[in-house]
Amino acid sequence: MMRFFTIITFLLVTLFSTTLEAGNPDRQGEAGAYELLMNPWARSAGFHTMSTSLVRGVEALRLNPAGLGRISKTEVLMGHARYLEGTDIRMNAFGISQRVGKSGAFGLSIMSLDIGEIPITTTDQPEGTGATFSPNFFNLGISYAHTFENKISVGITMRVISEAIADLSAFGLGIDAGVQYVTGPQDNFKFGISLRNVGSRMSFGGQGLSFPTENPDGTLSYDITVNQRSAEFELPSVLNIGMSYDFQLTKANRVTILGNFTSNSFARDQLGGGIEYSLNDMFMLRAAYKVEVGLSAEREAEKSVYSGLSAGVSLEVPLKRESANRFGIDYAYRATQPFSGTHNISVRIAI
Repeated sequence: MMRFFTIITFLLVTLFSTTLEAGNPDRQGEAGAYELLMNPWARSAGFHTMSTSLVRGVEALRLNPAGLGRISKTEVLMGHARYLEGTDIRMNAFGISQRVGKSGAFGLSIMSLDIGEIPITTTDQPEGTGATFSPNFFNLGISYAHTFENKISVGITMRVISEAIADLSAFGLGIDAGVQYVTGPQDNFKFGISLRNVGSRMSFGGQGLSFPTENPDGTLSYDITVNQRSAEFELPSVLNIGMSYDFQLTKANRVTILGNFTSNSFARDQLGGGIEYSLNDMFMLRAAYKVEVGLSAEREAEKSVYSGLSAGVSLEVPLKRESANRFGIDYAYRATQPFSGTHNISVRIAI
């Protein structure tokens, strides 16, 4: 036990030392690549992305890669979300995880945003030229997790981030790292901590930043092409600390409660809790609520779009009788302000 608390203390000191400016609303809007904070997976979305302590499998690649190590063998997950209903933005994701040996696991996840077709406008044609463009937001994560004595698991994710339109693009690299600890007679108590989106600065470049102008020398009159340099921006780093406890009411009925604290480098910190009811680990119903720390009534209009309520439901059944292979469907709804909420649906196969 002392070894565990030594590890946790070291992680807390290390992680907090890298996020000294966390929870600063004055920096809101200064970061980029905010799609890294979007969650395409329904099960964790039902918890308002606060399941740091108990998330597992492919979904862990988005929140706490340490949970990747807690799979049985192989898991395949597909996710789709209608982001901020009314904006016509869609999230699509695919992930696969594979157990390696007795203690290790590898994972791969891909996420993209479908923003749709946007009309091209110019100063001469402000109503549109008749043409459209479609931004391309894409990120790919590769993860590894290792479990020590079935109690402590650690994980890391390396992520490639790409944002582009036809004549502009930005490229970056990010790292997520996390740890989970379980204890109790039936592994009832779970603790998790993760640091996400720490990586390189990004900036846009390409032909879209070039424009023709006259020779600035003035001795000869001819046109030249000038390339502008765009400002760099940071990734939206976040630190998550969460705990949960399973109450095994009967052999078939379980109730789990959780709490989570999120420290944002470019926004206010967030605090929340959630509850889940499970029947035979086949039917699960969950709900969560999240608030922003230090938000006054006078600045209510500045609160995050995801402050408030979330809920979700899961149905998971064996593929064969008495088989560990399972098929599951998850759904989640997150209330948002403004717009009409975000809907998530995921399909998983565990073999």
